[in-house]
Amino acid sequence: MPDLPALAVRLDAVSVDLPDVQLLATAAGLVILAGVFAMSDSALGAVSPARAAELVRAQARGARALHAVATDVVRHLNLLLLLRLLCELTATVLVALVTIDSLGAGWSAAVITAAVMTVVSFVVVGVAPRTIGRQHAYAVGQTVAPLVRWLGRVLNPLASLLIVIGNAVTPGRGFREGPFASQVELRELVDLAEERGVVEHGERQMIHSVFALGDTIAREVMVPRTDMVFIERDKSLGQAMTLFLRSGFSRIPVVGEGVDDVLGILYFKDVTRRVHAGESDDVPAEQLMREAAFTPESKPVDDLLSEMQATRTHQVIVIDEYGGTAGLVTIEDILEEIVGEITDEYDVERPPIEHLPDGAVRVAARLPIEDLGELFDVDLPADEVETVGGLLAQQLGRVPIPGATASVAGLRLVAEGTTGRRNRIDTVLACRIEPDQSAVRRENGRGGRSGEPANSPASR
Repeated sequence: MPDLPALAVRLDAVSVDLPDVQLLATAAGLVILAGVFAMSDSALGAVSPARAAELVRAQARGARALHAVATDVVRHLNLLLLLRLLCELTATVLVALVTIDSLGAGWSAAVITAAVMTVVSFVVVGVAPRTIGRQHAYAVGQTVAPLVRWLGRVLNPLASLLIVIGNAVTPGRGFREGPFASQVELRELVDLAEERGVVEHGERQMIHSVFALGDTIAREVMVPRTDMVFIERDKSLGQAMTLFLRSGFSRIPVVGEGVDDVLGILYFKDVTRRVHAGESDDVPAEQLMREAAFTPESKPVDDLLSEMQATRTHQVIVIDEYGGTAGLVTIEDILEEIVGEITDEYDVERPPIEHLPDGAVRVAARLPIEDLGELFDVDLPADEVETVGGLLAQQLGRVPIPGATASVAGLRLVAEGTTGRRNRIDTVLACRIEPDQSAVRRENGRGGRSGEPANSPASR
């Protein structure tokens, strides 16, 4: 006859050990399920709706569900994130119960639980599933899309409620569909794609330029009014034709009393047609001009480009806050923000930055101040002016003339060459101030006319 006390002890041990085994098995299953959700998240985040539509046309298995999920990917990614967190946290709690039962409540149980779950979650949830999901995005997506779509229908109200609660307790405006898939993440993905050789350096720059369009305003890309080529309203078509041929432009603004009074836009093809008919001396430019489009200088460039495409307008006049003409913007100016400088046979090739043998740098007067500061690794004041020419004029206190010299932040700026009817400074010579040039710096404070002439050694 078996010993009853010993049998009771053995049965008691089984009754104690059996729940621990069940808890650990349940925790392992939840971790694996969390890995499946992480793999689905990684795969669906890399799926293109256009490619999914092609799979639907090819009648691939699971393609319809994949396309439905891809067209509303943010909502489904939020749901997968919620389910993954739920599985991971529940598994952590179950493992904690087992360690407490074995070791008792204390720091040792907490440390062991944290260490074990960190390693397991990193390997089983963080690395392996996401790698598989990224490498086989469409195969995984077609497999899990029907389940994800069904879960989205059932649990979406809960996920939406949690997002609303999260936005309510988060400072700022929050996100309607959750703080995911931000522009910063997209930029980082593009940078990572370049590092891995998926995209070229030029393609990466173009993609970043597209993102930057939303933060760029018309004033930053416009041709300023001082560089505008315009024609008075009473000029003949023959004079207009001469101006077209000299400037190389195909559209020129027509002004009334001044450049702030833009009446319309004169088109080269309209003038050519009338001049060919022999009407160049009798018809004023005002009679042949077309209606001009106007935009405020604070208009975002991406919105402006959409409007110009919708209205089939290639040139708009930029208006400042006082109603005056600030400049003009063409579609070419906006496209150059994306693809870089566009030149044709009428453009004069002139580099904005030219390094000279003596260590000085010749820069265009319209070069941004930040670019000049980066060249010499100095901080230049850019609060009130934006260009190097404007900085030189600010330091002098008047419009600079050739040879005018000023010193700022350890740099010496010398005005060179003028262009246009206003004799605007075209280039500026910049160099570092040597310690033995203190006397020269004191002379520079007396103004441009008494400064060093343009043919001085520093300006050669």
